[in-house]
Amino acid sequence: MSAPVVVVHDGPMAPLWLTGDDAADTLLDTDPFALLLGMLLDQQFPMESAFAGPLKVRERLGSLDPATVAAADPEEFARLCAVPPAVHRYPGSMAGRIQAVARAVADEYDGDVTALWTRGQPDAREVLRRLRALPGFGEQKARIFLALLGKQRGVQPEGWREVAGAYGEPQARRSIADVTDEASLLEVRATKKAAKAAAKGARA
Repeated sequence: MSAPVVVVHDGPMAPLWLTGDDAADTLLDTDPFALLLGMLLDQQFPMESAFAGPLKVRERLGSLDPATVAAADPEEFARLCAVPPAVHRYPGSMAGRIQAVARAVADEYDGDVTALWTRGQPDAREVLRRLRALPGFGEQKARIFLALLGKQRGVQPEGWREVAGAYGEPQARRSIADVTDEASLLEVRATKKAAKAAAKGARA
């Protein structure tokens, strides 16, 4: 008989520091759906600005409940996301993705985003599969979010480091999963910049 899959919570976790804004970080720390949306927005946009987006949505819509977000009028929601400072560099397209993810969480997980990593005690590969199935979540984004859950939220399904790949490595400075303060944010940004430069050089 195989060993049971265990999601480990090693005591209280340190408060999240992903944006440098107390209100935005508090929301990310207390609302897992906000954290998921921040990960969704972390694309072609500065990390700290992406993860500050969920607070803007909540302040302007009045709620961050997945069902409420999903049910909002699409045109009005897009306008809400575009109000300066915009939720994203591409507020229109990202508004649609936010609502699509909210609809998936509301319909498939009864509005409880934590069910993505708790329902049925899934192992890390199943959690990754569920994340990849979300609108706007590809392989890389799913792996980074899995690493963020494991490193900073105590959500550690069996095999999470291996499944997260390089993003799960201890002491890495590769992604938002490794950001815990301003210094680490700058280190991650430098790593990303170097990786882009290397990729550009390889293409050349």
